[in-house]
Amino acid sequence: MNRRSFLKKMAASVLALFGVGGGTYYYAREIEPGMLKLHKETLTSDKIPKSFDGLKILQFSDTHVGFHYSLEQLDQLSAEINSHDPDIVLFTGDLVDEPDKFEWDQRIKNVLKNIHGPEGKFWIYGNHDHGGYGTEIVREAMDSGGFKLLQNNHAILTKGDDSITLAGVDDVMLGRPDLSKALEGTDPDAFTMVMIHEPDYADKAKQYPIDVQFSGHSHGGQVQIPLVGHIYTPAYAEKYVEGNYRIGDRLQLYVSRGIGTTRLPYRFLCAPEITLFQLQSKQ
Repeated sequence: MNRRSFLKKMAASVLALFGVGGGTYYYAREIEPGMLKLHKETLTSDKIPKSFDGLKILQFSDTHVGFHYSLEQLDQLSAEINSHDPDIVLFTGDLVDEPDKFEWDQRIKNVLKNIHGPEGKFWIYGNHDHGGYGTEIVREAMDSGGFKLLQNNHAILTKGDDSITLAGVDDVMLGRPDLSKALEGTDPDAFTMVMIHEPDYADKAKQYPIDVQFSGHSHGGQVQIPLVGHIYTPAYAEKYVEGNYRIGDRLQLYVSRGIGTTRLPYRFLCAPEITLFQLQSKQ
């Protein structure tokens, strides 16, 4: 065990043994999970056509509705998303926490339908979407909400004679991800973005002609300890946890902290976020 791993486990053990102060506990459970942050990024490339200059793409991820995140909160999130007037909306997986136990009805479909993305709304499967026999029922809800599934396939976004590529792969843990199939028939010289739920898959994605990867899954660790960092992240989110990373010669990875929580209903020094990307042409 290296020093960093030891410190993390020690901090987690101390917190578990002695507990945290009542005020800290209340903050981590009741306050910070609702402190939604807007994170802004600019995607700059000489491969982005001038006609796409200024295009706004909003990513949200990991809502985990049903586990301490309600439909009313999802409705408030949809209003927040719309307030930023995105051109395109991306959802990078894990809509509800336990699909087999969730009360599916028209309400969640209406909320998803109310999210505005005039130039497209796209989504990919996360592990919780496939888990609990959710594959088909989650897809039906997202379809009804006007979101297009990218499951080992892609969409060509066009403006006049110009185009860029947006691809998506199936969930890495419980699906059958196939990047080669997702990019089949695309122009390798076009500006190419891909949605992959699990961020650590970027180490494979860097071998492909991809410029940007959007991921979630990690929740940023949910709980971070000062001077130590996150205590735990799930499989395939252990290397790349939050924020942006330059991987290889070409790939830029963006990992969202997501919206909801799972396993434990806490966030500490790791507020939920949505990310607004703006394209900037260097042509």
